[in-house]
Formats: sequence, structure tokens, C-alpha cells
Amino acid sequence: MQAEPGAPRRRLPDPVRALGHRNFRYYFTGQVVSILGSWIQQVAMSWLVYRLTGSVALLGITTFAALVPMLVVGPLAGAWIDRHDKRRLLIIVQGLLALQALVLAALTMLDLVGPALLVGMSVLLGVLNAFDTPLRQSQINSFVDDRADLPNALALNAMAFNVGRFLGPPLAGLLLGLTSEAFCFVLNALSFSALAFGVWRIRVAASPRATGSTASVFREGLGYVWAEYPIRTLILILATANLTASSYAVLLPVFAKDVFAGDARTLGMLWGAAGGGAFLGTVFLATRKHLPGLVSVVVSGAAISALGLLLFSYNRILPVSMFAMGMVGLGISIGNVATNMLLQTLAPDRLRGRVVSFFSSTRFGFDAIGGLLAGLLAAQIGVQRAMLLEGVVLAVFVIWTLRVRGRLRDEVVRRV
Repeated sequence: MQAEPGAPRRRLPDPVRALGHRNFRYYFTGQVVSILGSWIQQVAMSWLVYRLTGSVALLGITTFAALVPMLVVGPLAGAWIDRHDKRRLLIIVQGLLALQALVLAALTMLDLVGPALLVGMSVLLGVLNAFDTPLRQSQINSFVDDRADLPNALALNAMAFNVGRFLGPPLAGLLLGLTSEAFCFVLNALSFSALAFGVWRIRVAASPRATGSTASVFREGLGYVWAEYPIRTLILILATANLTASSYAVLLPVFAKDVFAGDARTLGMLWGAAGGGAFLGTVFLATRKHLPGLVSVVVSGAAISALGLLLFSYNRILPVSMFAMGMVGLGISIGNVATNMLLQTLAPDRLRGRVVSFFSSTRFGFDAIGGLLAGLLAAQIGVQRAMLLEGVVLAVFVIWTLRVRGRLRDEVVRRV
């Protein structure tokens, strides 16, 4: 699916050059608003779970429930959406996500939420996101006229995510102090209309659809991912980094309340620090043009995340902990985004939707598994020891990535 010929394009500074494409501007603007609302809901949901139950294990379970559908449903969703009109599907999914947030708000206002219901709503959100994420990601290439601008568009897309990640948690902490979790859920419901409107305004030619059954389309994508060494290796690094480093999100409410004796504002500050580091990472990647150099960025991201986890685990000085969270956010961001940039550039057009779905399912699915394990582990050995162990495991894995970095880079050079 390519942009219509003759679509107006503005010349902009190189770090934001993809915004010169009309279609991508509409998408990007809606994406920023939608993601800000999603981060507000995520923080409010975590606070609601811990406020009602005081259970760190349930924090891990609800996070797992929200993310594991990406791992289970995501790859099949990628094959299914390749057979349909992606633009129309994306608008429909925004409406369903808004409905989920409104139902959650109503149940919260009526004091009808409990552990089982919170887990159920998290599963529903995860299933919808299993379709939403590959739908968003796989269409970015069609929103820019020049393929050379695709890496910059992907970096800016990640920047939108991290703007929300940076601003959303502190704003959620403020809103939770002034209003309620239900109000945060309503704001998130409204935010989906921005992306739906932006996608509705986009004008692109119809994309060719994959033929055959969903199962055969899925098998074709899986075979490609497994056979290609750089694709397979990048996804392995992605899985390990998110299994360990991304688990911080589950443990932060416990650190905020029990280690730092704080409240929702403390949680917002820690989460916002991680978002600030992630935002800086995407700013850095927006200036990158040399794709093979991104292999070193992926490895560096895992190393920085490991150091951040180790520094954060037993530190009780809030400013230092915020700096450590910034390191974790930076490392996860540059690792995930650089991996996505490499995968989408390496993948042929006809398989990009399925490669993106494998990226998304790995990114969020292993985040889910890591969150569940971290929550259960923290309940057994304590939250600080759990964070320390995650950092040690990731640091050991980084040693292996240093051994394969040369071959991985050579394979990327050969293909681009």
C-alpha cells in the first residue's frame, strides 16, 4: 500500500523528515494523543490493582494478562490482517479499545471491580492490542512516499510512544491525586478518537492482500523469520531484553509505595524518568541513517538496561533511582526501536505485516512473561532481590550478544 502519487510533501529538518509526508503527519498526530491516553490508563490500572489488593503477585498477573495475548494471538493476527483492509480494521479497533476503556471506567465508578474482573478486562485489552499494534506498525511504510524515510518514520513513531511514556505517568499521578482511576480510563477512551480521525483522513492506495488461508499465510511468515539468521537473532535478543528489563514496570508500584514510602506521584516520577530516558533514545535514533550501525545500538541497549536494573535494585535515594530508571528506559527504547527499524528494512514488502507481528508479539509477549515472573519472584524473595536478579541475568546475556555482534552486522550489510 503506497501513498497516492503527487501527495504534497514538505521539506523538513533531517531528524523529522518523515513528517514532511502528509499521510504520516495525520497518523503521527493521532498516535501521540492515543498513546498518551494509553499510558495514563496503564498507570491508573496498576495503581488501582495495588490499592485494592496490596498484592505484588496480582500486579504481575494483570500485566501478564494484558500482554500475553500479543504472544499467543499476535502472530496469527498478523497473518489475518494481511488478508484484509488494514486501514478500515485500524479504525474499527480504535472504537473497540475506546469501548473497553469506557466499560472499565463505569465498573470502577460503581465499585464493581475485583481481582477476577481486573484480570478479565486486562485480557480483553491484550486481545485488542494484539490486532492494534501490528495494524499500526505495518502501515507506516505506506504513509511515507520515499522508502528511504521509513527508518525515520519508525523512529518518530517510537518517539510518539515515548512522549506518552514520559508525560503520561506523571500526568496520571497528578490526575489520580486530584480525581480517580475511572476519570483516567475515560480520558483514555476519548484519546482513541484522535488516531481514528487521523487514519480516516489518510489517503492511500489499496494494498495488495495476501492470498490463501490464514494458516498458510502464517506458516509462510514463520518460515521466513526462522530461516533468516539476522531476523532470528534480532528477535532472540529482543525476547531476552524484554523478558528481563521490561519487568521493571510491574515492580515500580511496589518500589514507590514500600521502598520509597511514596504515593501515586512517586510512581509517576519513577515511570516518567524511564519514559524520559526512552524519549532521549528515540531522539538519538531519529538522526541515524547507517542501518548496519544499528546492530551495535541493539547490543548497547541491552547492556545499558542491565546496568540500570543493577543500580536501581538496592538504591534508596530517589534522584539516583530516577537516573537508573532513565538508563533502563533508554536501553529498552534504543534496543526495541533499533530492532524494529532493522526488521522492517530487511523484510520484503509482501511479508512486512507478518514480520511486524512477530516483532510485536515478541516485544510485548515476553514483556508479559517477564512481568509475571517478576511479580511472582518478588512475592517470594522481595522486590529488590528480584530486580537485582533480573539485572544479573540480562548482564550475562549481553556477554553472548557481544560474541555474535560481528556476524550479525555482516549479515545486515549483505542484505541492505
